[in-house]
Amino acid sequence: MQKKLLTVAVAGALAAPAIAVAQSTVEVYGTVNMAFGQFRYSESAAGQASVSKWDVANGASNYGIRSRENLGGGLAGWIQIEQNAPLERSNNVAITPASRNSAIGLQGGFGNFFIGQWTTPWADLDALWGIGTVGFWGPVTSTIGRRETTGTAPNPNCQNFQSPAPSLGTSATNVPPSCDAVEAGGGVGHPFWRRVSQAVFYQSPVMAGVQAKVAFQTNEGKATSNTTTNGDPSLWSFSVQWSGAGGRARVGAAYDRHKDFSVIGQTDTGYAIKGGFNFGVVDVGLAFEQVKYNAPTGGEAKSKQYGVALAVPVGPGSIRASWSKQKEFDGSACGVLTCTQTGATEYNVGYEHRFSKRTNVGIGYAKITNQDNAIVTWTGAPPNQGGASNNPFPGSDVSTFFLSMTHRF
Repeated sequence: MQKKLLTVAVAGALAAPAIAVAQSTVEVYGTVNMAFGQFRYSESAAGQASVSKWDVANGASNYGIRSRENLGGGLAGWIQIEQNAPLERSNNVAITPASRNSAIGLQGGFGNFFIGQWTTPWADLDALWGIGTVGFWGPVTSTIGRRETTGTAPNPNCQNFQSPAPSLGTSATNVPPSCDAVEAGGGVGHPFWRRVSQAVFYQSPVMAGVQAKVAFQTNEGKATSNTTTNGDPSLWSFSVQWSGAGGRARVGAAYDRHKDFSVIGQTDTGYAIKGGFNFGVVDVGLAFEQVKYNAPTGGEAKSKQYGVALAVPVGPGSIRASWSKQKEFDGSACGVLTCTQTGATEYNVGYEHRFSKRTNVGIGYAKITNQDNAIVTWTGAPPNQGGASNNPFPGSDVSTFFLSMTHRF
């Protein structure tokens, strides 16, 4: 009997390292981010009357599952599957599995390598400066990074640059075909804030506060025998960022190349510099972007955006504010395309109270002022005066007083 117990004890001791190596964790997580308030569209440049309405909005609420396994030797395998949670429109918005950051990867001393769908290194830089927003009515995904459209990856059958926008009164026969409903409402170019699919990602280990990231969206949409046009669309996104001074200082730069997105045979490019510094009494963030789009009519159109954000601690919460501006398009394509009066200015201010690390409640005001040919708005805005689209009519300003609630689990 004693020998049997000893044998079991030895076997258990020998098996312990293998059990430790095979340890894995599974986590269910999510964020619910909602707002209630009054939304207003001002009179448009073409004279569409203003409208005010009450709205319940969803700010990219989501839920998902993560799994991570220790493989030994400092190596770990992991997966994440995340989807949207459209709490305010469950009657007409489907919950699409893996619609958000979802991938499988290996992580170790070499860094983190993964494949799937994820935000770009360009988009990741917004975490360095976007500290001035209460709720989700802020510059990120409106004036900064996503000034034209979201939508799916470009298709060789589509041209992603309106010439000029149909919302400005152009007849449909003069407008290049579009595969994106937002672009059909007047957007131009392709966003540099986006979540890329069918992509490969690498994130280096952090060394002396420095980390590099790269993403490649494969040319899955390549076409060689299309009767309309052949294309070979792909995307590269690069960034490098640094943090120091105990995490108070941070800065990053990004560069993107989008091939065959606006014009077949041409490449759209852009760069961004974003960062900030926490002085203790105030946290300051700064951002600058410049992007260049090609036009089917020939030439290019350039866009510049910049912004500043502030967060001031007040008791268990903070006062937050931001101001950002996108300038008018300029460039050699502007002789044919509508580039004048395409700028916009955005600002927001509010107070966010932290009840805990998981639960926040905020109150604030936000506004986007559009020039006569601009249609900038926030993701998740309610329908405009016409009731069928959440894009404002050209020249219509968008504003909201709101109460926001956020809970993470």
